[in-house]
Amino acid sequence: MNTTPKHTGWLEISIDVDPVAHDAVSAFLFDIGCEGVVLEDLKAYNLKAYLPFQKDLENIRSRIELFLQNLTDIFPEASASKLKIIDIEDQDWGISWQRFFHAEQVTQNLMVIPPWEPVPSPLKCHVVKIDPGPAFGTGQHPTTRMCLLSMEKSCFKGSWSMLDIGTGSGILAIYGVKLGAERVVAIDNDPEAVRWAKRNIELNDLSIEIQLSSKPLSDWEETFSLITANLMLKTILDLSPYFPRILATDGRLILSGLLRDQVKNMEERLFEYGLYKERVIYKEGWACLTARPLR
Repeated sequence: MNTTPKHTGWLEISIDVDPVAHDAVSAFLFDIGCEGVVLEDLKAYNLKAYLPFQKDLENIRSRIELFLQNLTDIFPEASASKLKIIDIEDQDWGISWQRFFHAEQVTQNLMVIPPWEPVPSPLKCHVVKIDPGPAFGTGQHPTTRMCLLSMEKSCFKGSWSMLDIGTGSGILAIYGVKLGAERVVAIDNDPEAVRWAKRNIELNDLSIEIQLSSKPLSDWEETFSLITANLMLKTILDLSPYFPRILATDGRLILSGLLRDQVKNMEERLFEYGLYKERVIYKEGWACLTARPLR
């Protein structure tokens, strides 16, 4: 009889990886069983993931190394990734996860607060509660932060609507309501993202105001005043043909997840579909582009 006690600790997987491949690496880490992925150092582009302890450590390492080696086939611009795996003690993961996220003033007009922290008072800005879970979008990453700031700059008068494509944690959709959108639709094709977006929408008491859906963008017929998409360049390019049909004639399109040197490519594609650049903002090598229809 095997009397060896079961190890209930964790493997901490640390990967220094080019930002263009973050989404792909994060998805892979979840696929192999990781229960949390965080971008701990925005400047060093270091991803940390936490996997329930497994005895066959070398097999795990080999799978990850093989995946990272093949990344350059998909992302030729990605530099070599550095991998480190360490064994850490068992802990209450729900509490441990919280050390990565704290209340933060994301823009002058917005504070993002995790549900385990009290709302500071008095406050003279909008407050959005976010439980990140495994979904992307806490306001910490430059692409999310720039989207939120660009939303503030895209002011609308009267009644307006919003579509958030690839909603992730739901933070952009939630902030859309805070900024005055009367109708907000948040879509994502990842069931896990939809589940966490639903939780965050409920945390902010906006289940009535925000429609959460997994319906593909190609199936939407109505037009929206504001469309946001914080996604990878390839995905945005694939979705580009649908933007002119669903963006209102006086609307704004906010795109991020773009690297600085990808902006020109994106501008050229948008121009093909009758959209032109209104502004671009940059942060830490990332870019966020706001476009509008040609008149």
